[in-house]
Amino acid sequence: MTVPTREDADHIVISGMALEAPGGIDGPASYWSMLADAREVLGPLPRDRGWPIEEMLSLSRLDGWGGMRDVGGFLDGAAAFDPGFFGIGQREALATDPQQRVVLRVAWKALENTGTNPGAVEGEEAGCFVGTMPSEYGPRGAEVNEYSGHRVVGLGTMSAAGRVSHCLGLTGPSVTIDTSCTSALTALHLAAGAVRAGECDWALAGGATVMGSPLYFYEFAKHNALSADGHCRSYADDASGTLWGEGAGFVLVEKESRARRMGHRVYGRLLASAQNHNGKGRPILEPRVDAQERLVRKTIELAGIDPADVGMIEGHGTATRVGDPVELTALQNTYGVAGSAPLVGSVKSNVGHPQAAAGVLGLIKVLLAGRHGRIPPTLFSGNPTTRVDWDRSELRLATELRPWEPRGGVRCGAVSAFGASGANAHAIVAMPVDEEADNV
Repeated sequence: MTVPTREDADHIVISGMALEAPGGIDGPASYWSMLADAREVLGPLPRDRGWPIEEMLSLSRLDGWGGMRDVGGFLDGAAAFDPGFFGIGQREALATDPQQRVVLRVAWKALENTGTNPGAVEGEEAGCFVGTMPSEYGPRGAEVNEYSGHRVVGLGTMSAAGRVSHCLGLTGPSVTIDTSCTSALTALHLAAGAVRAGECDWALAGGATVMGSPLYFYEFAKHNALSADGHCRSYADDASGTLWGEGAGFVLVEKESRARRMGHRVYGRLLASAQNHNGKGRPILEPRVDAQERLVRKTIELAGIDPADVGMIEGHGTATRVGDPVELTALQNTYGVAGSAPLVGSVKSNVGHPQAAAGVLGLIKVLLAGRHGRIPPTLFSGNPTTRVDWDRSELRLATELRPWEPRGGVRCGAVSAFGASGANAHAIVAMPVDEEADNV
């Protein structure tokens, strides 16, 4: 292994985590149980959000539209919120996008996961970087109603990070990010850079998606890109389209020296992260092999590792006919040609596509896999897509729960995210074996 040791560099590390995911998953322990047990945690479309369910399920009758199923990955506790606990009035809470409410709750739990009292960090020079996307929650802003005046900071994409910083009293950089489905990994990249540059002592980084409207169901039905059978079959030959979901996750990033000094456990070292864009020349929704290749190569170079040491890749894996083969080809052209033989998978096969939260749920999956020394299976991966030539490299799909053997006392994993905006993000983390296996 060429991974620097603790004495060689003061790494950026991940020392806290929290998440909420479909199926009642409210933390790392239940998340890992779902992954290890290979469970699909989907459910019917929500009936308590005022969505036109009958119209949605009839979209295929319209000329040029694809159909959709009565299924998705929805948070059980999306509407649960104690405004008084976070110092928010009842009317303001109702006007506040549910994404902000979930972000506050999960950020609080991420601090508790480190052993930190969230009520005792006021005044600390700490940052908050949150990825979100528009959710179309609530009434139109350009009208007179009882929530007027509260919505200026209640919109999900405007002030999610500011909500957290204000609630906790953090005085470092506070940034809300929308790079589509790469938002959470972009947040991680920016947070790590801020800590590395001394802009803050530590930072919370993550993302959240709660669908205030069925906007993306309509958009992707028009593109005929929704799953035809109600499953998100990442990288499978019978994949027919993506399946929307929700989720939220946060990690705490800081320098390793601070983590050790504070007594925080180290889930993993962030060896490198990078982002880029597809550029012009093709439709903005169309992924690009060349752009993804450049990004992966750059991240490997920044990490300073032998790519053959990467044992697990948590891919984007949206189960679209175009996106999955492009992603797999880029991985073959980078990790594959370098002699790497990682197992590739995607948590979207379990929970659906959590959009802005996709990257952080994938990252936490890799960190937990490293800590437990096992790589979870990806559902529906027994029939891998025939749109790529699997004989070109040793990359394979993770079809069952497998041991993850370390190299030189370290397990290295990678995580990817690609956005409809043309943005791409990739990160490489290393999990030292001496940090593994306690309850999380």
